[in-house]
Formats: sequence, structure tokens, C-alpha cells
Amino acid sequence: MRHSLLVLALTASLAPAAQATTPNDHRRIVTLEAQVKALQAELLAMKAQLVAVPQQAPTIAQLPAASSASVEAEVDALAADPATPGSAANTGVDALAAAPGSSGGGGGNAFNPAISIILNGSYAHHSLDPASYARAGFPRAGEGGGPGPNGFSLGESEISFAANIDDKFYGQLTAAIGSEDGQDHLGIEEAYIETTALPNGVSLRLGRFYSAIGYLNSHHLHTDNFFDRPLPYQAFLGGQYGDDGVQLRWIAPTTTFLEVGAEAFRGQNYPSGGAQNGGLGTRSVFAHVGGSAGSDNEWLAGVSALKTRVAGGTDGFSGDANLYLLDATWKWAPQGNFKDGGVTLRGEVMWDRRNGVYAEPADPATVLAWDGQRRGAYLEAVYRFNRTWDAGYRYDRLWGNAALPVGGFDPFRHSAELTWRNSEFSLFRLQLSRDTPAPGATDNAFILQYQTSLGAHGAHKF
Repeated sequence: MRHSLLVLALTASLAPAAQATTPNDHRRIVTLEAQVKALQAELLAMKAQLVAVPQQAPTIAQLPAASSASVEAEVDALAADPATPGSAANTGVDALAAAPGSSGGGGGNAFNPAISIILNGSYAHHSLDPASYARAGFPRAGEGGGPGPNGFSLGESEISFAANIDDKFYGQLTAAIGSEDGQDHLGIEEAYIETTALPNGVSLRLGRFYSAIGYLNSHHLHTDNFFDRPLPYQAFLGGQYGDDGVQLRWIAPTTTFLEVGAEAFRGQNYPSGGAQNGGLGTRSVFAHVGGSAGSDNEWLAGVSALKTRVAGGTDGFSGDANLYLLDATWKWAPQGNFKDGGVTLRGEVMWDRRNGVYAEPADPATVLAWDGQRRGAYLEAVYRFNRTWDAGYRYDRLWGNAALPVGGFDPFRHSAELTWRNSEFSLFRLQLSRDTPAPGATDNAFILQYQTSLGAHGAHKF
């Protein structure tokens, strides 16, 4: 509303100025027009972010700011030919309005990359040796398929660059920096471009990115309410599924948020493997719907599926694999002010259906038929006392299949967390968990996590 009043005031001020004939008056008119366009750009950027994530409105700090340098550039362009379509000023407005994921915090120029650095470290103690940790019925696979190491650890930190490329494309690159067995390594988490100007709510993403299946999968780990991913994500997705591919998504022009989409991936990473079918080994579909219930409640629900072909998977499986997911999130806060307090409830259910063969990793010569279904689910509740403190509890469980070679035990875990935030850029988290991965085995874990965010960082998803 504040920006709208400013725009109206500036527009009204243009009316008498339009009668001016002196060069100075013309310059003043051009300057006012440029200021109006800058404010319009902020409003359009806000509308674009609300369309993409209607449940969470961006703060003023997250909007693309128009610097004095950019205003001067617009003044020069308008002075040269104020009525020319596609001028530098108009192009900038269009790009700001269309940016799908721009945080706008990287500076005055929306075409300069916003740089964000997430530092993430921890101290952990597990009663079971993480190196020999084994989950009955669910062979460990993928980078996030089990607990992290004991002691101090610089976890997976990340550095991200994001910006509008031009008036039709947005780009993002996120690199992950981690340590494993005393060796530091650098990898690419995401590197993609996305369209910003396709009509009717359609967008196309190309490159490497996290799949939109489920709820947590498309979110970066530092946005989670707990230190580690739920058991179903560890067992069925290796913590998180990302790959090289393409995504087509459509957001309906309705008051209720509705998105549907489909993806095709190379199929190199777990739960895929071997990049089958000529490098198109994995396909997925997803749909999400959400909205508000009064002024205090917001909700989001989704259904998705992933189908892949595996050859020599890291868990010993080869064959056809299908994963089906249901997710639901409900948030409550007085007047919808979730930063100052409230409750978040979230749950997901997964069904894993495989048909192929299983080779025991310790004895690859032993090959057994695998044709059956396994399941997993988690439910978490987080209560945010205020902007500084929140506490949460999570219960996650897996259901095995006695008819499968890997056995039929049902692992489960209880976790509790307490988080302190000095600001939205730093937190310390204490987490206690009791994990039962196999009959007669219990892993009691104590984890202290610290996390900071440096630089510009966009608003998190709902």
C-alpha cells in the first residue's frame, strides 16, 4: 500500500509538470517518470513473487531495490527517447517483474548476481558407530542415506549465485562444499536457467536442479526444521534427489495456489543409476495445491511420482523403480505472522515399488529377485515461540517387506529439536534423537548445529 500511494503521488505530480516547456522542467519530468518506473518495478516484482509462492509475501528488504545509478540510466534513456518501447528502462521493469526466484538482495542492479553463502557446522555424538550403521530392510545408499560422523564436522556449506540473465531468463548456480573421510570436496548442487516470459503461468527450467516431487526434496537442507532429513528421504531418495534434466511447470491463474508439472532427468543419481534409456532414465510428475483458511491458517498439499530405470544402483538394486509421494503442510499463526510465532505441522508418505534383482554389496555374485513394495512416512510439529526460539518433534518410520531379500524389519526414530536464532541470518540448534535401525540396535544421538547466512538470500518457499 505504501508503494502504491507513492506511485499515485508521483503520477499526480506529473500532470502539471507536463505543461512545462523549459529544458530544466523537461529534465524534472523525465526524472519523475524514471522514479515512477522504479517503483512500478518493485510492485511488479512483489506480484511475481506472490504468484510463485502466494502463501508467503516477500518483505521490503527482499524486493529489488532501484539504486540511484539505475535511476540515472533510466533518465538518460527516457531523455533520449521517452516513448521508445523496449528501452533500457522498460526492459529492466519487465525483467524484474518476471524473475522467478530473484531475491533482489544482491544490489541495485537486478542483472548483477546476488551472492549467498551458507555456513553449516555441527558437533555430533552417536551411540552407534556411524561408519558401521546399517538399517535393516533398507540398504544404505546415496550421500544422505545415514547418520553423519561423530565429533566436530564442517557440514555441507554452500555458495549460491542468482540473477536475471535478461528479460526472458533467470539463472542460478549453487555449489556445495563438504568434507568426507577427511577430504574436502566441491560439487555442483544446482546450476540451471529458467524462463521468465512464457505466457499463461508456464515456466521451463533447464540444467541441474532438485526435483519438485514431495515437499522437502526441492528445499535446500539449510531450510529444514531439523538437522537431518527424515528416514523416508534417507531410504528412498538418498537424502535428496537432484539430477541433470528439464522441468515444465504451470501455475494456474487462480486465487487458490495450483501448480502442476513434469520432469525428465538423466537418471545418474540415486534412486536412479546408470543413466539408462539413452540418458533419459528418470521421469516425474507433481501437483501442489494450497491456500489460506481465514487470516490465521495456511495450507499446502501435493501428490507426485518418480519412475526410473536402475542399472547397478548403489544399494545393489537393478531394474524398474517407482516412488509415489503424498505431502501436506499446515501453518497457524495469529494474523498469519509466522515470523513472530505459530505452529507448523508437516507430513509425507512414500511408497517404493521395485521390480528387478538385488545383488548383495558385500557379495555381488549373489543375485536375488526383488519384486515388492516398501513404505515410509514422517510427521513433524514445530512451535515457534517468537522470532528467537522454536521447538519441534518428529516421528519417522519405515515399513519393510519380509518377502524381499533385504528383510522385513520396520526401523523408526524419535527426534526433538530446540533452535535459537539471533536473527534470520544465524541459528544454533540442539537435537536429540533415538533411532532403532535394526532389531536390538539403538542409536542415541546428540547434535549441536550452527548455521549462518552471509550475503543476499531470497525468501524461502512456503
